Amino acid sequence: MPSQKFQFSGADGQLLAAVLDMPAQKPLAFALFAHCFTCGKDVLAAKRVADALAMHGIAVLRFDFTGLGASEGEFANSHFSSNVADLIKAADHLRDMHEAPKLLIGHSLGGAAVLAAAESIPEAKLVATIAAPADPAHVTGLFKEHIDTIHEKGEVEVSLAGRPFRIKREFLHDVANQRLMEKVAHLKKALLIFHSPTDNTVGIDNASHIFLAAKHPKSFVALNGADHLLSQKKDSAYVAGMIATWAMRFLDAQPKEQPMPAEPGTVTVQETRQGKFQQMISTGPHRLLADEPVSVGGDDSGPGPYDLLLAGLGACTSMTMRMYAERKALPLDRVTVTLRHDKIHAQDCEDCETKVGTIDRLERVIAMEGALDGEQRKKLMEIADKCPVHRTLESEIKIVTRAKG
Repeated sequence: MPSQKFQFSGADGQLLAAVLDMPAQKPLAFALFAHCFTCGKDVLAAKRVADALAMHGIAVLRFDFTGLGASEGEFANSHFSSNVADLIKAADHLRDMHEAPKLLIGHSLGGAAVLAAAESIPEAKLVATIAAPADPAHVTGLFKEHIDTIHEKGEVEVSLAGRPFRIKREFLHDVANQRLMEKVAHLKKALLIFHSPTDNTVGIDNASHIFLAAKHPKSFVALNGADHLLSQKKDSAYVAGMIATWAMRFLDAQPKEQPMPAEPGTVTVQETRQGKFQQMISTGPHRLLADEPVSVGGDDSGPGPYDLLLAGLGACTSMTMRMYAERKALPLDRVTVTLRHDKIHAQDCEDCETKVGTIDRLERVIAMEGALDGEQRKKLMEIADKCPVHRTLESEIKIVTRAKG
């Protein structure tokens, strides 16, 4: 999906780095995503959920909190209240540039932050939390052995997820003074809670506390088998799909109809009308963008037409070699196919029938990993030339074009 990168001013005037993931068509709604403690806007869970929601027609703004990722400021000077204030500023930016977010989504401590910020974003109708703590002070458990030293010295460097962070006494005071459940009790917005029963970072009891404190409409979804960071792609895709389905009911909106193939093997390409050349490619349940480089007037939001042609040949080559290797029990560990397209003078091609003008030249370099002997490598190279796409490209092709009535 197309993404827009920019900066906006946070609550303390620092520039915060942001990404707005847009759907291919006009958004049904805008959402604001708050990432987990010490993470960032590009953490896999945030990116995957945003991408999936964009596929459902919901634009998602995600950004790095102060002192994290590409944002300005010092992490040591931030705390839970400043994160909440940054969320409110992000909503203000969305309101000024597009429209205010109707949906707030928060992961881990970001979930607690959106619950706290919700009352200050009146346009938000919906709040979704993922593995959120019921008390922001829960995060201090990540560095509990340093708490006494932080109180004594005022500031200490701790290691979190293998990275050094400075935590100040003010951070401890700030999270200790939060009354989050009081805000949840007066949320007055639809609430959707996601939590894994096997979350070892933020226990499932936190979801119970949030659910019991909230008033209806409220829903709970158990993420069976998921870890705290939603490191499995299927878990983040499931979360995004559930949020989109749930949100449509409250937003009184229907997902945009996407072009679907009439039968298996059909590919549909449709202009998105975003940028000069951007196209949405649909085949079965799959979606991807095609575009042109900025140098020729595109937005470079997806591969170009010739890139896709090369990708088809490369994928077919690798798959065909893999099938042969599996059938013959060859020790082929990995295939890497590198391709290029250019045009050459026909007279420079000795084995080409065409001798006038220019011809297209596809260069394919195949690397094979594994304990293969010379004869096995030779045979696999022969098999590469037998891939169906290769044969199609070298055979006579007739393209039939007709206008749809």
